[in-house]
Amino acid sequence: MTFAIKNMNAQQLREELIQLTQENIMKVSAFQQLPIDKLTERRTPESWSVLECIEHLNRYGKFYIPEISNRITTSTYTESKTFDSSWLGNYFAKSMLPKEKQNKMKTFTSMNPLNCSLDKNVLTLFLNQQKQILKLLEASAKTDLSKVKTSVSISKWIKLRLGDTFRIVIYHNVRHILQAENVLHHKTIE
Repeated sequence: MTFAIKNMNAQQLREELIQLTQENIMKVSAFQQLPIDKLTERRTPESWSVLECIEHLNRYGKFYIPEISNRITTSTYTESKTFDSSWLGNYFAKSMLPKEKQNKMKTFTSMNPLNCSLDKNVLTLFLNQQKQILKLLEASAKTDLSKVKTSVSISKWIKLRLGDTFRIVIYHNVRHILQAENVLHHKTIE
């Protein structure tokens, strides 16, 4: 069983997530310099290309960015110095982190970009979404990362703490950007 994180410094968490988001921006910005055939190449017919990896993230961003923004702007909670992760939020966040041997996850059909016609605008959209996430992380400093709850994309019945939602979204981005880098370097992807 995965136990929740208690009494984490909220500002340190924000700084870690800002740093990860900035690294994601840097990596995806580098993809923009590559030719389109490199960005659409796949290792196998069932695996994703670089653009498909990023489009997958864009589809989640279209749900989570407005959801997080709405919850922050309508919050009546004031700033808290600490963040307490829930056991469920911590479990989901940790499951998103890249590992040596990746655990394969089933993707919902609506979030699966396999065989979609994509161009470099996918990268531009992702970079714009990441700038929005950075602004939301800054705005979240004025509210409580533990008390503010967000909906999740997989069920309208599940609510997670804002800090956990940020962790899940950003760790998910890290995971699939690594997958895209592995495509470019001809590494096997699970």
